[in-house]
Amino acid sequence: MTLKEIALKNLIRRKGKVAFILAGLVIGVCTVVTIISLMEAMTSDINKKLEKYGANILIVPKSEKLTLTYGGISLGGVAFEMEEIREKDLVRIKSIKNAANIAAVGPLALGVINVDKHKVLLAGADFKAIKILKPWWKVKGNLPIENEVILGDETARIINLRTGSFIEINGQKLRVSGVLQPTGSQDDQLIFSRLETAQSLLGKEGRISMAEVAALCTACPITEMVKQISDALPSAKVMAIQQVVKSRMETLSQFKKLSYGVSAIVILVGSLVVLVTMMGSVRERTKEIGIFRAIGFRKSHVVRIIFIETAIVSGFAGIMGYLLGLAATKIAVRFFTESQSVSIPINFELAGWAIVMAVLVGLVSSAYPALIAARLDPNEALRAL
Repeated sequence: MTLKEIALKNLIRRKGKVAFILAGLVIGVCTVVTIISLMEAMTSDINKKLEKYGANILIVPKSEKLTLTYGGISLGGVAFEMEEIREKDLVRIKSIKNAANIAAVGPLALGVINVDKHKVLLAGADFKAIKILKPWWKVKGNLPIENEVILGDETARIINLRTGSFIEINGQKLRVSGVLQPTGSQDDQLIFSRLETAQSLLGKEGRISMAEVAALCTACPITEMVKQISDALPSAKVMAIQQVVKSRMETLSQFKKLSYGVSAIVILVGSLVVLVTMMGSVRERTKEIGIFRAIGFRKSHVVRIIFIETAIVSGFAGIMGYLLGLAATKIAVRFFTESQSVSIPINFELAGWAIVMAVLVGLVSSAYPALIAARLDPNEALRAL
C-alpha cells in the first residue's frame, strides 16, 4: 500500500476532522476571494465612473502676469489680456505617446459680451466633447446649432430669458435653444454657443481661450501626460486637476489596504483552524503512528502521509473556496454599487492563487503536527495497545 493510499483511507475514516479542516479553509479562501474580487470589481466600477467625471487636465495660454483672483473672487477688478491658443495646434495632442488615453479634448473660446445692459461671459464650445467633459449637464431644450445659444440657469434668471427667446449679441440675433439646469458651478452664469459661432461673434476665428482634456482612466499616467502635452504645446500652460487625481488614488489605495489587511487576518484564522485540528488528529492517531513506525516506516514517511492528507483537503478547499467566493462577490457587489453593469468574470489567475494559497496554508499549518507525529516514540505508542 502506497503512502497516497494510506492518506486517502485516513481521510475517508476521519470524515469529521476532514470536514472541520475543509470548512475552515473554505471559509478562509472564500472570504479572501470575495474581498479581492469585490475590490477589483469596485475598482473597475470607480474607474469607469471617474472616467465620466469630466476634464482633469487644463490647457491655458501662458502668461507673465499674476492673477488677482482667489477662490473665484476677483480682487481689484483688473483683467489682463493673454495670448490665445491657435485651435489648429490642438491637433498635436493626438501625436503624444499616451494619446490613446485621452477620451476628449474640448476647446473653449471665451469673451465678455453685453446682453440687455448685463455683462455676460460667452463660451464657445465643442458640444460633442462637452458630452464627455460635462456628463452631468442637463439642458431644458436642445443643444445649440448655428445661430443658437443655451443659457446657464443663473444667466437665464437674471436677464429673464427662456427657451425660444431671442437675444442680440454684437448685432447678431441668436435664438435660445435651451437653458442649462443648475450645476452649482460657474457654468450657471455663462452663455454657451457653438465654438464657431462664439469665435465669429468675438472676432477670434481660429483661436481659443483654453481647452479641457478628459484623460482619467485606469492606470493613466496623468503627470506624464501633462508633460507630453506641454512638449507638444510649448506656447501653452498645461495643468492637472490634482484634487481629482489624488482623491481617486487615495480612495483606491485605502480600499486595497483594507482588503489586504482583512485577507491576512482571515488567512491567519484559517491557519489556526488547520493547526488545532491537525494537532488533535495526531493525538488521536498515536497508536496508528506507533504501528507504522514499528513495521518500518521512517519519520519522513509519517510526515509525508500527514502532508498528503493536508494537501488533498487544502486543494479541494481552494477550489470550493474560489467558486463560493465568486458567487458571494456577485451577491455582495449589489450592496456596494448602484451600477448594474458591474461584471464579475472568472479570474483564472485568482483561482490558481486561491488553490495555491489554500495548499500552502494547509501545509505550513500542519508542519508542526507532522513533526510531532514523526517524533512519537513507537514503544510508548505500542504499550497503549
